[in-house]
Amino acid sequence: MYWRLLARLFDPEEQAALESASLAVVEDIGLPAKLLDPQASIDSVVQRHPELAAEFDGLMVPEETDETDEGGEDSGGRDRAAEVRRAALVSKVLLNVFHSPPGTVTADQLSRWQSDAGWLERALGCTPGELRGGRAGGRGAAPTGTGGGGRTPDLSRLIPEIGPELGSIEAGLVKRMRLREVLADPALAARLTPSMSLIEQLLRDKDNLSGVALANAKALIRRFVDEVAEVLRTQVEKSTVGALDRSVPPKRVFRNLDLDRTIWKNLTNWSPEEERLYVDRLFYRHTARKTTPQRLIVVVDQSGSMVDSMVNCTILASIFAGLPKVDVHLIAYDTQALDLTAWVHDPFETLLRTNLGGGTDGTVAMALAQPKIAEPRNTVVVWISDFYEWQAEPLFESMAAIHRSGAKFIPVGSVTSSGRASVNPWFRERFKDQGTPVLSGHIRKLVHELKTFLT
Repeated sequence: MYWRLLARLFDPEEQAALESASLAVVEDIGLPAKLLDPQASIDSVVQRHPELAAEFDGLMVPEETDETDEGGEDSGGRDRAAEVRRAALVSKVLLNVFHSPPGTVTADQLSRWQSDAGWLERALGCTPGELRGGRAGGRGAAPTGTGGGGRTPDLSRLIPEIGPELGSIEAGLVKRMRLREVLADPALAARLTPSMSLIEQLLRDKDNLSGVALANAKALIRRFVDEVAEVLRTQVEKSTVGALDRSVPPKRVFRNLDLDRTIWKNLTNWSPEEERLYVDRLFYRHTARKTTPQRLIVVVDQSGSMVDSMVNCTILASIFAGLPKVDVHLIAYDTQALDLTAWVHDPFETLLRTNLGGGTDGTVAMALAQPKIAEPRNTVVVWISDFYEWQAEPLFESMAAIHRSGAKFIPVGSVTSSGRASVNPWFRERFKDQGTPVLSGHIRKLVHELKTFLT
């Protein structure tokens, strides 16, 4: 089964001997022959054979098994046939995902590939869309597939490499689409599934779209923004509640009444004869939280290499802007800087005003950011970039000055859902020496840092 997989991946032409042998194998172990059809999506296979869905889930997640017994079966009773069965399913997932269609890509082909990539992510114990970036979903407990064997390759160890590779394949498919023609046809546009790669192309090409095509593009961007925002908002809200402020008297309303404490403190007023408790004092819970007004300045590099960061940070800034007593400012830059603070509450409108691509000159963004630091000890500056700057030393000196002023300065290599980040080594070493090391690329780390400061 694996030799057939390799042959198909490196040469799309059918190898007669391997194909006939593989067909005999899958039929012998009770799997449908459609599993070997490279043109059949996993959705179509599962639709006809729904019992296979559970086997694809967690398919490549390693299971704890004892050593194999002498009889050829492990302690869980999984025999060689089960291993071959699993190999056939693994081969189907890998072939569908890593052997992308040649030539011009249609909306149906992109949709099918995205669905198959979602099955691969499920097989690795992730949520669909997680590894490709754009949806900052957390890694959940991996579901256990049925009928697994101990010899399946443990691809879960390669997740840091698989994620960026999937994103690269998806980006290549999107680039080979006649996207403008697809967007001009509402029926075709409806088949598109929003992804980071697709959003990047839409944002780059938005000035060349009009009419129906522009409307469909905006709908896809809005849909993607809403999906990511929902996930990020959940992460932010988990820990954005400050400590109780006991200096503020509790509000004397029924919902704050501490019934247990009220009864306990009034037990001395219990009348055994009447079997009645007389309450002469009510106790209420403190609900006021300690919140200090904070200023959050987010500076995002919008050059061509930072698209994922631009989308994620725009959404993240809008979420923090919705928190009480948090003053959020957003600046985007390449060789010019743009103050997007007026639209920070609406990430959709913000993204439409960005101009992705071009070079990088952080000094123009610094010129906008520095005047916004009114109270340094009450300000956090988040600077998201790969820091490949052509005026490196002047920019770093300005950043060091912000740090020395007492403001919290957080340099971030990039903010992606896959966590991959590329940072200029010159800046990385100087940030480390300064005591403000660059955060690794995963968005959850930035969320944690910001919540720690703002709550």
